[in-house]
Amino acid sequence: MPFGNIGLPGLILILIIALIIFGPSKLPELGRAFGRTLSEFKSATRNLMNDEEEDKPSDKKDQLQQAATSSKKAE
Repeated sequence: MPFGNIGLPGLILILIIALIIFGPSKLPELGRAFGRTLSEFKSATRNLMNDEEEDKPSDKKDQLQQAATSSKKAE
């Protein structure tokens, strides 16, 4: 059974179980920690994607330069 379709009743059940286990004083701290972790993960993912995009154009330029120099040597 996939976990993607939890729905509202399942979400309420998870929150009630978390409330029982951790108590009302710890839930805000856990929520903040989860939010920070999620935002750090998203920013790291964006940085990796940006770095990959920056590397691609330089690779194409290098390939063009190598092709140009090899064609000049052949002449």
